[in-house]
Amino acid sequence: MAKSIAIIPARGGSQRIPRKNIKLFHGQPILAYSINAAQASGEFDRIIVSTDDAEIADLAMKLGAEVPFVRPVALSDAYTSTLAVMQHAIEVLNREGYEFDLACCIYPTAPFLQANFLREGAQLLVSEPKAAFSFSVTTYAFPVQRAIQLSNGRIDALYPEYRNTRSQDLPEAFHDAGQFYWGRCAAWLRGEVIYSPKSLPVMLPRYLTQDIDTAEDWQLAEYLYQALITSGKISQGVAL
Repeated sequence: MAKSIAIIPARGGSQRIPRKNIKLFHGQPILAYSINAAQASGEFDRIIVSTDDAEIADLAMKLGAEVPFVRPVALSDAYTSTLAVMQHAIEVLNREGYEFDLACCIYPTAPFLQANFLREGAQLLVSEPKAAFSFSVTTYAFPVQRAIQLSNGRIDALYPEYRNTRSQDLPEAFHDAGQFYWGRCAAWLRGEVIYSPKSLPVMLPRYLTQDIDTAEDWQLAEYLYQALITSGKISQGVAL
């Protein structure tokens, strides 16, 4: 059986939403949702939070995650890539004698994350030996080929070649849902490209996806979360 680790990157700095990774979301620190989903999935031998921040580290441990190292300052600014954080965590653990087959990056601001999708991602990767990654994706709500651009207060088509194509004749487009990324540890360490044919999609319904990058995003996400609870789509953070 493959040995798996969850790595949740949660640095202390946040430019657009102060203290974003521990801000209360629907009454709980938003980090709690990612840790709880990882625990509920039953997929992980260890659940680790990679952080440079003492308050985040303390909260993570209280929530049942591990913080076995402090992330270096050089890997804690707004320009540090997810890949670099994952490589650092895997390398540190390897040096300490802990080796894993699979590592799953779970974003700390993913309150809609559901354990069943984490399990699906793991199963997909294990079942396809030639695949390097599996991650959450969802559909665009509107045909991307009909996107427009603005220039000097005027509108033009971003893809003019599709101006007269019927919507039903346009290929469906998908985007990264920004919740989790399963990968083989060797693929992470090699720095393989995630958006490639070597990756497998874990399809999420659009109602379980919401980027949270601004204060407006946060408010919208809380409205959606409450609506999902009220409608019975989720209960205690678990999909029905």
